[in-house]
Amino acid sequence: MSEKKKSLQQHQVTPVTENPWHKLNDFTDARIGLGRAGVSVPTKHLLAFQLAHAQAIDAVHSTLNIEKLTTDLNKLDWAQACAPDCAPLILHSRAKDRATYLQRPDYGRLLNPESAKKLDEHRVQNTPQYDLAIVVVDGLSSLAVEQNTLPFLQALQTYLVPNSVHPDNTWKLAPLCILEQGRVAIGDDVCERLHASCVLVLVGERPGLSSPDSLGLYLTWGGKVGLTDAYRNCISNIRPAGLSYQEAARKAFYLLNEAHQLKLSGVNLKDRSDDDLINQDRTTKNNFLIA
Repeated sequence: MSEKKKSLQQHQVTPVTENPWHKLNDFTDARIGLGRAGVSVPTKHLLAFQLAHAQAIDAVHSTLNIEKLTTDLNKLDWAQACAPDCAPLILHSRAKDRATYLQRPDYGRLLNPESAKKLDEHRVQNTPQYDLAIVVVDGLSSLAVEQNTLPFLQALQTYLVPNSVHPDNTWKLAPLCILEQGRVAIGDDVCERLHASCVLVLVGERPGLSSPDSLGLYLTWGGKVGLTDAYRNCISNIRPAGLSYQEAARKAFYLLNEAHQLKLSGVNLKDRSDDDLINQDRTTKNNFLIA
């Protein structure tokens, strides 16, 4: 190849004009500094956007694989802290199908008659006094529930179930509940029927264009039908690319302990789980926001 031809190839003008802000993409999933092709977005970024949009739609409309999730949850060692019947309870909201669920949010906040009867019968047969009910809800992303529920609960159970690290754990846990076509508030219905002190709802969050697999956690003390979100504490974005399972479990256990001590949750319960870390940074002068 002649030197002239090599020189022309090296100086060939591409149709894409790069944006210097594209370096910020190393620190965030947000679409920053995409550049342009003429007056349009470069094709590769347009295709990536369309893929993310399709993944978000799939997450909303996909059904939860109950059989696989139940098999996964049976791997958890809850037997030392749960009632004698520790098999997950399969429940359903009043939304009979996905279309109804999306159109009638109010139906997703209450149990259907069959599920309500199942919990009432369990309460009568076991006369439980549970410290905590954990409810796994498909929500708006069954993908998030299928991928993140098991590893998160594996991290959380080290705080709740007696083990070599925490042998004095004394939490009495209700059987795990798996709930289809549910919203966050349906945990209050479960909590009230099981007579549990508080409820922890794990739910698939509304997918974003970079996070179709985000799991949310909602804690409510003394859950009962009719409570608003002001009575809940939330931990969101639990997933490998977001808040780690270990960190989410640490924060959840802190809130659970505080809720049990103060007998409340929501706006009156503040998450101060990071105060020790902030104070440590202040002492060592490692926190540039405080130093």
